Amino acid sequence: MALWIGTSGWQYRDWRGVLYPEGLPQRRWLERYAEEFATVEVNNAFYRLPERSVFERWRRQTPPGFVVAVKASRYLTHVRRLADPAEPVARLVERAEALGPRLGPFLLQLPPTLRADPDRLDACLRAFPSGARVAVEPRHPSWAVDEVRAVLERRGAALCWADRDGRPVTPLWRTAGWGYVRLHHGTAAPRPSYGRGALASWLDRVDDAWPGARRADVFVYLNNDPGGAAVRNARTLVRMAARRGLSSPARPRRSAAAG
Repeated sequence: MALWIGTSGWQYRDWRGVLYPEGLPQRRWLERYAEEFATVEVNNAFYRLPERSVFERWRRQTPPGFVVAVKASRYLTHVRRLADPAEPVARLVERAEALGPRLGPFLLQLPPTLRADPDRLDACLRAFPSGARVAVEPRHPSWAVDEVRAVLERRGAALCWADRDGRPVTPLWRTAGWGYVRLHHGTAAPRPSYGRGALASWLDRVDDAWPGARRADVFVYLNNDPGGAAVRNARTLVRMAARRGLSSPARPRRSAAAG
């Protein structure tokens, strides 16, 4: 199993002194981030989808082997509410493909007021090109039904496992040959940190779900960014996974950043 561990975003001012040295200009933060972690989730694409040139710049700033997951724009998920997905999906994919080999999964985080609509979800997943990895994070309890699971399995889409306050808030379905986990808010001090016990529990769940799939990719992103909690927890999780023999991609080298 390749366990990809990173954070949801990297452009947080309160990460100075935690990940970014004082005086390091913001334009170099992604390069510094990529020296330590092998993947990142572009969370701010949800608020405003970056231009293709921005994705191209991120490709240049990161080394070969680095993986960028892209959260879909809220225009698709919250304004359109997955309806008529062809144009917004095409625009998302066209821009994100500028990442080249750095492009990883797409994330569809659904609004908490959107009730289950398996047919609409199916149509949205069909709009993505063949071979694209798409994770779906539903946030209304009505989505936890067999019809939704069948759609995800048929399309090879991963149900995003999500956590808040140390408890899963989504079913722990394995719907694809790869996985996606988002850890939003822990209860350890200082909040919103995760304690070692909570992190160990998530490693148990991941290892149990893919016991024989040693080449499966599972992406885990810490979204508890305040105060640098996500950075500290991601570092701890990388060490804990290594002690269990769960392989994680090697940290990229700064000298490999071109290409």
